[in-house]
Amino acid sequence: MPAVFVSHGAPPTLDDPEWLADLNAWGRSMPKPRAIVVVSAHWENAPVAISSAVAGTPLFYDFGGFHPRYYTLEYATPDGTDLARRIAGTLGGRTPLHHHADRGLDHGAFIPLMAMFPAADVPVVQVSMPSLEPAALLALGQRLRALRDEGVLVMGSGFMTHSFAVMRDPDLARHTAAFDEWAADALDRGDVDALSDYVAKGPGARVAHPTADHFVPLLLTMGAASSVGAGSTITPIDRSRFGNSTRSIQVV
Repeated sequence: MPAVFVSHGAPPTLDDPEWLADLNAWGRSMPKPRAIVVVSAHWENAPVAISSAVAGTPLFYDFGGFHPRYYTLEYATPDGTDLARRIAGTLGGRTPLHHHADRGLDHGAFIPLMAMFPAADVPVVQVSMPSLEPAALLALGQRLRALRDEGVLVMGSGFMTHSFAVMRDPDLARHTAAFDEWAADALDRGDVDALSDYVAKGPGARVAHPTADHFVPLLLTMGAASSVGAGSTITPIDRSRFGNSTRSIQVV
């Protein structure tokens, strides 16, 4: 299976026909995964932790201010106990691993998965970000890489640019556009060092990412990649929403 980074969007993504179609087409373009491990911008926990693996665990509605119907969404995936054991075996030993037995998938996980794999027939386990340091996410991806050989899709879920300021002031879109162009070039070249040092090297970085949480899952994906550089990265989604880039990538 590939490793992917998805710009996940808020709950209304599921009511955006274009975005929904993009995600669904992307999911259908891949072989069906045996299981999915996802790292979302919305869960930081140290030491690293995993979500519930029990079939049908209720979702974690980690958002506010939306229409009440978004708090009734369901995505009842099959039992993921075997996947949880494999993750524990992969990540355990050197690093303590906590199991949050009651934590369901947050919206950074379930929103894109509902669009990409709407049948909800693939086991999913979420893994926390151990910190917001790019190096920590890169290392986590490297440790999860072997799962891909077992048919497991490794997914980082964030947003290529994540600026609320640009929604209030469209003139700032020049900064998010510049950052997106820089990131696309770095991805094409496989320049993981530049992506890791995005605050210093990415033009408009402080507007595009005033906080690190939505960018660093990209480093998880790059760490899980078998190779980076020319020919190893494709961009299934490349659009703009509310002045932000929804660029999403797939790497071999």
